[in-house]
Amino acid sequence: MHTAVTVDGNSLTLDDVVAVARHRAPVELAPLARARMSRANDVVSALVAGNAVAYGVTTGFGKLSDVAIPRHRLAELQVNLVRSHAAGVGPLLSERETRAMMLLRANCIAKGFSGARPVLVDTLAAMLNAGLYPPIPEQGSVGASGDLAPLAHLALALIGEGPLHQGPDVGMAAEMMQRANITPVTLGPKEGITLINGTQAHTAVAALCVVDAHRLWQIAHLAGAMSLEALMGTPVAFDSRIQDARGQLGQAASAALLRELLRDSEIRESHRHGDSRVQDPYALRCMPQVHGPVLDAIDFCSGVIGRELNAATDNPLVFAETNELLSGGNFHGQAVSMALDFLAIAMTNLGTIAERRIDRLVHPDLNQGLPPFLTADAGVNSGFMMAQVTAASLASECKVLSHPASVDTIPTDGNKEDVVPMGMGAAWKLRRIVGNVRNILAIELMCAAQGLDYRAPLRAGRGAAIGHRLVRELVAPLEQDRVLSTDILALADAIERGHFTAGVKEDA
Repeated sequence: MHTAVTVDGNSLTLDDVVAVARHRAPVELAPLARARMSRANDVVSALVAGNAVAYGVTTGFGKLSDVAIPRHRLAELQVNLVRSHAAGVGPLLSERETRAMMLLRANCIAKGFSGARPVLVDTLAAMLNAGLYPPIPEQGSVGASGDLAPLAHLALALIGEGPLHQGPDVGMAAEMMQRANITPVTLGPKEGITLINGTQAHTAVAALCVVDAHRLWQIAHLAGAMSLEALMGTPVAFDSRIQDARGQLGQAASAALLRELLRDSEIRESHRHGDSRVQDPYALRCMPQVHGPVLDAIDFCSGVIGRELNAATDNPLVFAETNELLSGGNFHGQAVSMALDFLAIAMTNLGTIAERRIDRLVHPDLNQGLPPFLTADAGVNSGFMMAQVTAASLASECKVLSHPASVDTIPTDGNKEDVVPMGMGAAWKLRRIVGNVRNILAIELMCAAQGLDYRAPLRAGRGAAIGHRLVRELVAPLEQDRVLSTDILALADAIERGHFTAGVKEDA
């Protein structure tokens, strides 16, 4: 059982998101946040009681912000906002993405600038703890005024409307919540707009992707080290003095990890002297120069996304200290959208260089004496020929998907929202790229392990040898042609589960 994650609007981490989204850690609201929310809600209540004009509280929404709403219809306004904005289409977010989104929405409200009652966070936490989550279509948000459509589908479930999932069970929200002893929320002033206004849908996908990206960065070094050994490459290019002469932090970290993975290599010693090659191809020699900037990008994006986890992103914001509601634009998703596009480019480069190493492993003119396509009976057997084709297909798709979404904009809401960042498009593109790179690295691990088999009895470097063992725990050597898809999927799943990450950490 994981330790409970306490939401207070200020201290949520990427690790917390993973704990709740993937591992079902329980969620609770911090007492100080509860008190802070109540003070902000008092400000909203006072404005309503005084018949003050406040956007989204006593007025319409977006282009309709000039329409004053009579006091007796304020509750109707909030419910209608939720219903009318639940206009998403397309594939559904995964359960873990939806759980991450629910956690982020709860944390945003807990920050105390929304003016909503604590019951909204309590209900979201109760749903998470009961394993209840709504179906959230991933298309329909432009990321301005936040992820209106996805968040509206979440809000719909909170008020007991629409369907809910619980494991394999699906039912209507009111019934599913009743079974879990959860009372649907009756929305108060501003609470409808609070629930649908914010960046939590694309930030939820982003948070999970950036964690996955860092894991893949580690695995790329393990696979790259195994490939270098199978191709009888040299680790000279990873010397710390070369990296220090340039001064790039990610490059230095990448080279240091490669040195550790290649330490105590018998294969290296077997060709240290008498090898006519002066330099390896870039896919081997320049791993630090390519992998390193990917780490720099991951670190930058982790910072942007990590800050967004604890951001007040709805509108208007309530400042209890001065009894004010201030309208602004914190819901605009440009910051995370641009980070997602940057990370998409970085991960595409990680996949591209891995595919080039795969090609060298199977190419009979380039693989340093290994059998053609890594099969001893080439001709009758095709070996890993098609595995490289699959990797090439995935790498090419990544290049298409790395075209930035955040530079696009189509005005919406009667031109009120005239510059939008397309955050959800950036998010699902990155998710697809991350999945592609995971499969490319699975293919490289499989091919590199086969190459190392042919170098036996010479032992690879300490970390590369661990990687070889971990592959062989899941996939047998290819002695004659078989269906490779099953092996690739098994290795990709193992990467996602952290099977190979433990090998990298064990060595480093």
